[in-house]
Amino acid sequence: MTVFEELQRRGLLAQLTDEKEIADLINNGKAVFYIGFDPTADSLHVGHFMALCLMKRMQLAGNRPIALLGGGTGLIGDPSGKSDMRKMLTKEEIDHNIECFKKQMSRFIEFGEDKARMVNNADWILDLNYMQLLREVGACFSVNKMLAAECYKQRMERGLTFLEFNYMIMQSYDFYMLYQKYGCNMQFGGDDQWSNMLGGTELIRKKLGKDAYAMTITLLLNSEGKKMGKTEKGAVWLDAEKTSPYEFFQYWRNVADADVIKCLKLLTFVPIEEIEEMEKHMEGADFNKAKELLAFELTKMIHGEDEANKALEAAKSMFGGSGNTDNMPTTEITADKLTDGRIGVLDLLMLTGLVPSKREARTIIAQKGLFIDDVLIEDPTSMITIDDQVIIKKGKKTYHKAKRA
Repeated sequence: MTVFEELQRRGLLAQLTDEKEIADLINNGKAVFYIGFDPTADSLHVGHFMALCLMKRMQLAGNRPIALLGGGTGLIGDPSGKSDMRKMLTKEEIDHNIECFKKQMSRFIEFGEDKARMVNNADWILDLNYMQLLREVGACFSVNKMLAAECYKQRMERGLTFLEFNYMIMQSYDFYMLYQKYGCNMQFGGDDQWSNMLGGTELIRKKLGKDAYAMTITLLLNSEGKKMGKTEKGAVWLDAEKTSPYEFFQYWRNVADADVIKCLKLLTFVPIEEIEEMEKHMEGADFNKAKELLAFELTKMIHGEDEANKALEAAKSMFGGSGNTDNMPTTEITADKLTDGRIGVLDLLMLTGLVPSKREARTIIAQKGLFIDDVLIEDPTSMITIDDQVIIKKGKKTYHKAKRA
């Protein structure tokens, strides 16, 4: 099985240009490819995970990744797949986010001379002269074609700013510059990026001639990947300070039955033959085994094997009824939050981060979804006594320990 065939069997490739040439480059380790990351937060999240896994998979096959950080395009904001204009960030916020991204990416990809590169498009975009851009790049784009692109059509009714309208040109210019600076001959992106990526390929060929070698591939389900990782508490982050290893493990342990095989194929390095064999006989308890494998493999990749083992042990102890809470997510309740050793149940849920609002807490209680030390909580005005610690169970699968500081 070739590298390209494995990518296909795992369901990673959706739309391609020049399939034969792309396969030849990838299979022979000659692809110099980039994936862009706009630094809109100070941590990568689950929505970035498939792209990172793909970069690692490609590098292991001898190809050279370029992680392009959008220090320039991040100042504009990509309208693709969004119903409203994204919050504008300052340059200082973007620079801080980029530093956080660099640390996290280094866990997946080996950077260095003759290995992977990490570059920032601010290096060329911020120095662009407006008239130069209009003459060199603007002349290569048809406004009619741009307006027909799906990424713009979705926003036309709500309103698309001229600022956002320029995003396709900026992204295309990235590929053009990466091609010239680093010999980048391939770009990957989500299926919602297809129009932007085709713009980059066309720009290279128009500026440098038809023989210019530039390919595009979109990642299957990447737009789903952007939705992936959303919980009532917000995004599932790769930063342990934002999403603990246990919470990260539990997120994957609780994926829908219909998604577990797909996630194993897209996100793990479990051999594809093993996953396909598993898929043939999947029924009943097999789904839980597959979810446990998925959660363990991904937690190990992000947080290390020790944390993955702790999360696995904690999950087994709770679901198995052994009551071992040592590795359970824990919140310390300080004395100033207690009155005679007690705290209101709504305040307790807010302090632990199990709900984003007291309104959400009331809803969970009304739906009979909250237990504290195995006692069903039915009254949202209940006061909870914390002598040493209590175990909170929200819904069927979320456990949390609250203890006195």
